[in-house]
Order: sequence, then structure tokens, then C-alpha cells
Amino acid sequence: MPNISHNLAQIRARIHGIAKKHNINPYNTRLLAVSKTQPASALIEAYNAQQRDFGENYAQELEQKARALAHLDIIWHFIGPIQSNKTRVIAEYSHWVHSIDRCKIAERLNKQRPSHLPPLQVCIQVNIDDESSKSGIAPTELDALIACIRALPNLNLRGLMAIPSKSNPAKAFDALQALAQQHHLHTLSMGMSGDIEEAIAAGSTIVRVGTAIFGPRAPQHHTGANHGEQ
Repeated sequence: MPNISHNLAQIRARIHGIAKKHNINPYNTRLLAVSKTQPASALIEAYNAQQRDFGENYAQELEQKARALAHLDIIWHFIGPIQSNKTRVIAEYSHWVHSIDRCKIAERLNKQRPSHLPPLQVCIQVNIDDESSKSGIAPTELDALIACIRALPNLNLRGLMAIPSKSNPAKAFDALQALAQQHHLHTLSMGMSGDIEEAIAAGSTIVRVGTAIFGPRAPQHHTGANHGEQ
């Protein structure tokens, strides 16, 4: 069994060390524990080690965990591809959504966000390397989607998210940062276990880490190349 508390301490120390190396405030980078396929008991162990932000890829799993752990002040992030028929669950149980890639999805999330909850904090997923296997919009389509989201009262556009190619992540991160600055966006959801240093050096404010915290994932039936964390 993985020692989740120890692993979290190691990751936090790594983030701090990388930030110090690049003269960046380590508190500017938020650690998102990617908990997809992990049991609720693993999330509780991480929570007891002061972890509050958890990322899920599948709407049904998000709902199950959010219900089971409703007594904890967990901040739920949805980071996977969004199907139209799953938006209601995501709108009801998420605090953050990182993977909006079309106006239709944004409009459904806005409409289905319960009135008693604050606006959803959202990021637009950009296919920064134009990879056919990954979700996200092309950078040239960003203006239109930003305008769409900013017109929706139940969504608060915070920034951009990307899953770069493994060949040159630093180039992709720099490109995403430039897009964020161009549009006056301050959140950059980028960086995973294998490219966390390049991401933090480029200004990432949220890094998504899964297996380095929780250990190998249990086999599961979901498929797809766009999973938010390696």
C-alpha cells in the first residue's frame, strides 16, 4: 500500500524546490491530487495529510465520491472530457472545471449550476500541440470561447488548461502562458508528474499529480487519451 501522506510531503517538497530554483513563490502553485479510480479511503488519507484539492475525470465517479465525502471540505475539480449528457452532474458537484472546450458545454454547465451555489470556477482546455488524440480547442478558436463563457453568469473564467505532447512540454507551456497573458487570465492548469518542473518554470498555478501520490491505479473500464494526468 502506498504511503499517501509521505508521497504528498515528497511532492510538496519537490514543488517548493522547483519554485525556489526558478525564483518563483512556491505558494503560487496549487497541488491538485488526481484521484480518479482511487477509493474514498485513499482520498480520506490524503485529506488527513492536509490535501484539499482533488481531481476527477468521470462524472459518475465524481458524484459518488462527492456524496460519500460530503462531510469534508474538499474542493472538487473536474479535469476529464465532458460529454453533454454528463454536464448536470458536473455542474452540481464540482467547484472547478478545467476541461471546457466548446460553448455548448459551457452553456449547459451555466444553465445546470444550482442557484444556491457560487459560480463554477472554469478553465478552457487548449489543444496546444494540435494533437488529434487530445481534447481542447485550437488557439485560434480561443477568442470566441472566452467571449461565450464571460457572458454566462454562473461561470467564472479563471484560465487555461493543457496536456502537452511529451516531445517538448516546455515549449507548449510557454505558449499557453503567452495565451493566458494575452487574454488577462491568471490560472494555468498545466504540469503532471513527468513535466512538473517545466510547468512550474513556465508559470503553472495548478499542477495535476496522481500516481506519485496514490500509487498505481486499479484497472478500470474507462478509455480515452485525454485523462488530465499521466
